[in-house]
Amino acid sequence: MSRLTKISLLLAVFFGLDKVIGFVRQIIIARQFGFSADLDAFNAANNLPDLLYMLISGGALAMAFIPVLTEVLTEEGRPQAWQLFSRIANLAFLVTGLMALVTALVAEPLVGWELGIAPGFNSDQQRLVAELMRLNLIGTLIFSISGLVMSGLQANQHFLLPAMAPLLYNVGQIFGALVLSPKEGVSLGPVTLPAFGMGVHGLLYGVIIGAVLHLAIQIPGLIHYQFRWTPGLALKDARVRQVLSLLGPRVLTMLFIQIIFMARDNLASHLATGAVSALTYGWMIMQVPETLIGTAIGTAMLPTLAEFYARKDFKGLGETIDRAVRVLMSLTIPAAAILAFGVGPLLSVAFKLDAAAEATLLMVSQAYLVGLMGHSLLEVATRSFYAQQNARMPMYVSALNVTLFILFSLGLMQVMGAAGIALANSLSYTIEALLLFYLLSRKLPVRFNWLPVGLRALLAGGLGLALTLGLLAVLPLRGLFAAPLAMLAGMLVALPFIWKEVRLLLKL
Repeated sequence: MSRLTKISLLLAVFFGLDKVIGFVRQIIIARQFGFSADLDAFNAANNLPDLLYMLISGGALAMAFIPVLTEVLTEEGRPQAWQLFSRIANLAFLVTGLMALVTALVAEPLVGWELGIAPGFNSDQQRLVAELMRLNLIGTLIFSISGLVMSGLQANQHFLLPAMAPLLYNVGQIFGALVLSPKEGVSLGPVTLPAFGMGVHGLLYGVIIGAVLHLAIQIPGLIHYQFRWTPGLALKDARVRQVLSLLGPRVLTMLFIQIIFMARDNLASHLATGAVSALTYGWMIMQVPETLIGTAIGTAMLPTLAEFYARKDFKGLGETIDRAVRVLMSLTIPAAAILAFGVGPLLSVAFKLDAAAEATLLMVSQAYLVGLMGHSLLEVATRSFYAQQNARMPMYVSALNVTLFILFSLGLMQVMGAAGIALANSLSYTIEALLLFYLLSRKLPVRFNWLPVGLRALLAGGLGLALTLGLLAVLPLRGLFAAPLAMLAGMLVALPFIWKEVRLLLKL
């Protein structure tokens, strides 16, 4: 089993635990608040703080930072790498703090603006969104450092503590949902928890607690790798400028990605109450297999791809990408088909929504799962360009993605409501991933031929889906037990058709 495979499996395990705990968190929140106006406000309030985090230290700096940090570690050693890390972290914290302050001051106009966060909400909902958004910015400031710490440890080929950090982030949010939000104490067996009665505000205080825990768990890793903080920015330093040269296009790319989330909620705010929450929850459901498969493999690959590029081993770079794509296609196509029709009974048991809300959530989840393969492939496609320190091409294609998403959404939401917005997301992201791989194939000495894999994966998914639906129709068990058994049987039927690619997972 290769080192890259071991890292991918490690990340998949911890990402899986994170998703399980995340589902528990969302179930608790859904049972407390339902698909209500308050929950819509909470979900909408996350968008702008998430944008700041992703632009400054989350997706933007991490993707631009790891290749350069890996290069410094390879060529100059760890002390020089930590010096570069300190300068970038100092800059990220200052910029995040300034932007958070400005955002807090203009929160209410941003929410009510026709092109802003939630123009379709009533005035009370908009004021609540603004309040929650200001609280969320505190967590964003903490994440501006914690996200970079994850990048620094991953560049050192240490993935354990960064993989554990999201678990503790969820623990903080669960504390907010179980203790800070309720008016009456929640009983867990013989124990009744205290209740602070903060309502939806308690969820945000849980986010802040989770952010602190997210950073704290990674501090032992910094100590182990002998981190030494260096004050100052050193904007004229060649390595700092190298990171910033990659960061500019990456920031724009992440801006385009977050615009999609903001446009999603902007459009959904004009639909029925609960549409914003349905899209949030449906996205979360699709993200479970996407994170376990696409994000785990993509995250593990980036430092390795960067090493191939630093050594000018373009053949090894291309072959690694080829193997990863074959694995992703073989796993995500059957998984999407089986989950789309097997997840319904689980939604009924887990969330206990009324019939209309449950039907909306199921349709939205199915529409998002159409894009499972595209989202997973994009994890590898974008990292393949960043490993080569090419941030411009993903930026250009991401701009096209925004345009396609908005056009598709405006048309499909008229026919399908919230599910139309989810389907627009799936279509635009799949087009983005395929276009990036086409452009990538023109630059590498390896020729990609993924059509046979795709056809076998479609056959596997069709057979697995047929068995899943058949078992759900005849099994005497229902809901929580029937659905997992039926979906597991479906995947086992699909497995022989994709076994060749599954074995490649051991050779990544």
